Amino acid sequence: MYKFYNANTLGNQVDDCVIRAISLAEGNSWAYTYNKLSDLAQIEARMMDDSIFVRKYLDSNYKRIPTNNITVGELSGLYNDDILLITMKGHITCSLYGTIYDSFDCRTRKVEDAWLVK
Repeated sequence: MYKFYNANTLGNQVDDCVIRAISLAEGNSWAYTYNKLSDLAQIEARMMDDSIFVRKYLDSNYKRIPTNNITVGELSGLYNDDILLITMKGHITCSLYGTIYDSFDCRTRKVEDAWLVK
């Protein structure tokens, strides 16, 4: 299942998928997550949406799970009792208990990596 979700504090449609997905998965506000990730990225001299930065952050906080060349929707369905952060080419999304919350429906995209948040 997919539900439209935009946590941007001003409702802007911007490239904030990292902030949007992580804030939802962690149960924090968009602004709190923006500030936290910005501080961490600044320490590493990287952008918040840099894939190296994102993967390092997720690997240090959550367990990476096998994805076996499936789609975002298929993975979400397999883990419908859990919270996942899922990366795909150029994007990250959050699956909450089998529902993808995002600004567009990415269920048919191929998963690159995924992490079990809860």
